[in-house]
Amino acid sequence: QVRLVESGGGLVQAGGSLRLSCAASGRTFSRNDMGWFRQTPGKEREFVAAIKWSGSSFYADSVKGQFIISRDNTKNTVYLQMNSLKREDTAVYSCAATAGTLSSDWLTTSRAYAYWGQGTQVTVSL
Repeated sequence: QVRLVESGGGLVQAGGSLRLSCAASGRTFSRNDMGWFRQTPGKEREFVAAIKWSGSSFYADSVKGQFIISRDNTKNTVYLQMNSLKREDTAVYSCAATAGTLSSDWLTTSRAYAYWGQGTQVTVSL
């Protein structure tokens, strides 16, 4: 199984940048597809970005060109580089992993992911 722990959240001014990290443990990490989701109180969890074990990445339209997802399999770590942050980006960001590689059509859906981190708060101030 896979254990995920996010870090790197915090308070940042609008227009600034943050890089979130997701440390993963588990021998099958390199073959897990990974995703980032975000959620605000009273709202459904929203897909942000995903990266397959092969390295192909996918983004929600709302963050395309703004966020970059990457992974370093040698360090068992997935990253989310967030640039040009807006107040609308304020949320709890969670890292997730699938049980195995899936078709890209599934990766925007929370149900596709078997493992979840506890989340890290990102707050963007004016």
